[in-house]
Amino acid sequence: MTPTTPLPKQHILVVDDDEAVRSVIRRSLERAGYGVREAGEGGAALKLLASAPADLVITDLVMPDMEGIALILSLRKSHPKLPVIAMSGGGRMRPEGYLDIARNCGAARILAKPFDVEDLIAMVQQLLGPPAPTGA
Repeated sequence: MTPTTPLPKQHILVVDDDEAVRSVIRRSLERAGYGVREAGEGGAALKLLASAPADLVITDLVMPDMEGIALILSLRKSHPKLPVIAMSGGGRMRPEGYLDIARNCGAARILAKPFDVEDLIAMVQQLLGPPAPTGA
């Protein structure tokens, strides 16, 4: 790339069945300078990734249809280098149980809900670096 060509924006796919959670995460990441797409469950996330790649996936673990653990396992096969941040507020067990499973399945980072969005942004920056500049 030439010095006048802006770097492409890093794209993050946020997967959560709770629209309000997705919205808060999306707005926070966009304010931080990242591009964000959303999916309500794992199957929809895989369809989005098939049409346009992402640099990072942030996924809830307890969702209807395809849960986050199944999504992580699928991503490890189809996109082995794609980093994943797993988040959970629990379900049938405490969040730590789900998050331990996610880490063992290949999640790069884990985060218990509720969380401070600044902690999430710090994790994103650890994995992707700072957002690419949007101007020339």
